[in-house]
Amino acid sequence: MSKSINDSAYWREFEKNELTHSAAHYLMAIDSLREDLGYARVTDVAEKLEVSRGAASMFITQLKKRGWVKEDPNRFLLLSEKGEAVVNLVEHNFRIVSRFFTDFLKVEKDIAFADACKIEHLLSLETGKRLLGLMHFLEANGKLRVQMDTFLESGKSQCEDIEGCPICEGVCLAETVAAAPRASRSRATKS
Repeated sequence: MSKSINDSAYWREFEKNELTHSAAHYLMAIDSLREDLGYARVTDVAEKLEVSRGAASMFITQLKKRGWVKEDPNRFLLLSEKGEAVVNLVEHNFRIVSRFFTDFLKVEKDIAFADACKIEHLLSLETGKRLLGLMHFLEANGKLRVQMDTFLESGKSQCEDIEGCPICEGVCLAETVAAAPRASRSRATKS
């Protein structure tokens, strides 16, 4: 790797991400309420997200300032075009990632959905497209898909030649996962 995982360029990029996990879920709540009820009010959003009305009001004010949310003449909440685009991207990312985790990596559904929810708003359009392309490629190449499924079912996670492994680059990542704290290890072994 040319850059360290702790390189400030990477973690600072995360900090610059204007779409937070909470913002994504507020936008999706508004979209969902409008679809289900035909309208969305701050009170409805607060109830759906299980937060106080005051907290929802403050957060929605920030979303309005960003141009993601607006109000109609009756003060019902609407998504702007930009807000709708964000919701579409996040929902598509969730579907792609959760399907990849469950259908291709054979991760337990609850874990796959929780992990997909954690990264749905961070995944770039480019990475989402590439991941979807990989899924289509694997589906179209049955023999390769069978080999992948067989490999995953075998539980094999270590390299036969750590020094020659192009993924681990001399430090076995499987051993690192095995040495992770209990909560992380239980997730890793279920996949």
